[in-house]
Amino acid sequence: MTQKERMLAGLTYDSRDPELLDRYHRVRELLSRYREISSEDREQKRSILEALLGDIGQEVWIEAPFFCDYGEHISIGNNVFINYNCIFLDSNEVAIGDNVLIGPGVHIYCASHPLKAEDRIVRDEGRQTYYRTQSKPVSIGNNTWIGGGVKIMPGLTVGENTTIGAGSVVTQSIPADRFAAGNPCKVIRELE
Repeated sequence: MTQKERMLAGLTYDSRDPELLDRYHRVRELLSRYREISSEDREQKRSILEALLGDIGQEVWIEAPFFCDYGEHISIGNNVFINYNCIFLDSNEVAIGDNVLIGPGVHIYCASHPLKAEDRIVRDEGRQTYYRTQSKPVSIGNNTWIGGGVKIMPGLTVGENTTIGAGSVVTQSIPADRFAAGNPCKVIRELE
């Protein structure tokens, strides 16, 4: 099993694997080019997003700067707006539905590390030290609004028609049709 296959299966993997690093470096190049293109040049921006992302719907607007690890694990539906300084650690699938608004500085984390240092840190003879990593997918439903500065942890789902209040830290999945906020994020009320 390759390190990429281990990563997508949610097993511990070596993020310094040559195959993963090749994609990581290619993504850095694409993101740098994306930042440099005028916001008026929608065709060129779209072309880079198509090379960067796994799947992209129509009428997607991603403000630069935008950051991700691999890009190819991110799928974005139609009519999606992603504001400045968003970070998607997409070591697993990040699925974003249609008509989603994502505020500035939102972080979506698929990656995590073992808690115990001896499980996390790997020191092999003749190799650079690396850190074991695990990943789980994140899903955001249709018609959802994620407020500015929200952090979404690995393995979670935010249901459709849900609003997450600014600054929240989402540590558990949030059902559809809810307003949720806080640290940790909790359902405040049902939306009708």
